[in-house]
Amino acid sequence: MQLTGAEIVIRCLQEEKVDHVFGYPGGSVLFIYDELFKQDQIKHVLVRHEQAAVHAADAYSRSSQKIGVCLVTSGPGVTNAVTGIATAYMDSVPMVVLTGQVPTAYIGQDAFQEADTVGITRPCVKHNFLVKDVKDLAATIKKAFFLAKTGRPGPVLVDIPKDITNHKCEFVYPKTIAMRSYNPVVKGHAGQIKKAVQLLLDAKRPMLYTGGGVILSDAAEKLTKLTRMLGFPITQTLMGLGAYPGTDGQHLGMLGMHGTYEANMAMQHCDVLLAIGARFDDRVIGSPAHFGQVPRKIIHVDIDPSSISKRVKVDVPIVGNVPDVLDELIKQLEAAEAKPDAKSLAAWWKEIDGWRGRNSLKYKQGKELIMPQYVVEKLYEVTGGDAIVCSDVGQHQMWAAQYYKFDKPRRWINSGGLGTMGFGLPAAMGARFANPKATVACVTGEGSIQMNIQELSTAKQFRLPIKIICLNNGYLGMVRQWQEMFHGNRYSESYVDALPDFVKLAEAYGHVGMRIDKPGDVEAALKEAFVKHKNELVFLDFRTDPTANVFPMVAAGKGLSEMILAEEL
Repeated sequence: MQLTGAEIVIRCLQEEKVDHVFGYPGGSVLFIYDELFKQDQIKHVLVRHEQAAVHAADAYSRSSQKIGVCLVTSGPGVTNAVTGIATAYMDSVPMVVLTGQVPTAYIGQDAFQEADTVGITRPCVKHNFLVKDVKDLAATIKKAFFLAKTGRPGPVLVDIPKDITNHKCEFVYPKTIAMRSYNPVVKGHAGQIKKAVQLLLDAKRPMLYTGGGVILSDAAEKLTKLTRMLGFPITQTLMGLGAYPGTDGQHLGMLGMHGTYEANMAMQHCDVLLAIGARFDDRVIGSPAHFGQVPRKIIHVDIDPSSISKRVKVDVPIVGNVPDVLDELIKQLEAAEAKPDAKSLAAWWKEIDGWRGRNSLKYKQGKELIMPQYVVEKLYEVTGGDAIVCSDVGQHQMWAAQYYKFDKPRRWINSGGLGTMGFGLPAAMGARFANPKATVACVTGEGSIQMNIQELSTAKQFRLPIKIICLNNGYLGMVRQWQEMFHGNRYSESYVDALPDFVKLAEAYGHVGMRIDKPGDVEAALKEAFVKHKNELVFLDFRTDPTANVFPMVAAGKGLSEMILAEEL
């Protein structure tokens, strides 16, 4: 059966059981859009900016076990999408990006809306392809899906010239793909796992440290089993929240630059550290030199061998798929005659409870100004802790991570590695499409929300009942906090002047807008939004204390135990 390249693209997506594509049409992809029009198996979501298409596909993937797909045109369509692609790459999110390109004969001729897509995106994709023959199209798309979801996941881009979408060939979609140069290790080395088990059993001050890799590999259930079996304390990165229940007593909260006092101190002073699906990045351990001052044995489990001993030298590297390695760890621990030393563990927990007693997340809610932490706590209460929470980037992101206790994986969707403002609203859209019955909230700030606020139009078109929780302090809050603490209170360009009336703006897009100025109105406003306006998008503009800062805080270049606490200022 002879099909055009455009028909082949659609058939490939159908073979991969893709049900949503996020995109924006343009000249180079019109044949593909024509074929989308002719079928009803795949639903296309028209965004209002290509960056939003990629963010929505990204969150669609993060909040489900599916691969997000987006489709953009050549030239500015691709360059608009690059920020979203880089966001997904930094957080290892599986995604397939389909991009249009000028006709093959025009490539390199500075044609209208031409861009070197392969060259531009090479540093921020797991892999990319330029299709030069329609006969290669089906196999290339199959490779893209295979690469995106296996090994360390990531975005894969397929650049398709316009003429290729109109050429014809016989359609055959490969059932399997074998790539000689790509064979990620799945099973962990048995000898290394045995060493790890012995270290865990001999530990006096053990610690589990887990990251986004646990969630991406759907290993949360196995992690919970291992943690409870051992009785060890556990901390999670910003990207790992929800892999282990945040309300459980063994969970010490998030660690890192804005982690809890107890998590950071336990991380710094443990004698055996089991790191799973995490990469010891700068926002997590602060200064590697300071971290290395305390001798400890480190076991590191990761699918990506290049992430092991990259920033911190480890003693027992285990390359493998997290669920497979956890299975073997649990199996060997269950079979072991020895058990962790109960007396040493009890003494360790006593020390941790002392650190917990500092209550490093405490704050004061007065009668006049709304504290942003209070809004997040009330959001948690009103939603029963069961919402999918997407966030933008800034102070509001950290408060959401600190005060919303995630008990399940894939409920916390944010930009960690790249720190992309404008991520929150399109991410909430993608999460809602992937989970049509879920309660979805977008926690944002008055600066971030304006970066992709045009997506209020998309939300209206598709009747997405997202609740936007805007913690409006009139500043680029995290920038202002750093300027206050490290730049002599010189607030250079961090004040967001000439803010719009968000209530009227939301109403102009056809949504519900609410402004909340008093602490006593916070809970009632949230209940009204989530109950009375359950099926509508509601923009809640909370006017919060402009001087509120995020604590604890580890300053850049400092160590985990060198935290600044609120009461110390």
